[in-house]
Amino acid sequence: MAAERITVEVAFALPHKQRVVALAVLPGTSAREAVLQANLAALFPELPEASFASAPLGIFGKALRDPEARVVEEGERIEVYRPLEIDPKAARLARARRQADDSMT
Repeated sequence: MAAERITVEVAFALPHKQRVVALAVLPGTSAREAVLQANLAALFPELPEASFASAPLGIFGKALRDPEARVVEEGERIEVYRPLEIDPKAARLARARRQADDSMT
């Protein structure tokens, strides 16, 4: 008899491409295991496969402290976070400086 499975989604996005993969996983599957089962490396060949094995993860927008230990539950969406290209504080400061320069001209 086949083991019961639960349905989860794994989401990842680049600025130009987004994917959400629906999976049926065994109860007791960790968030990290679900991400690896989603095979995102095949959908994003431009990224190194190892990046998905160590990327920060979250569930419904809340970062996970220990994705290897966090067991997923029915209907959850696991999000794979990518590193920020620019620090948000630095981006705000740059915008403010540009706006100040523009207002002086």
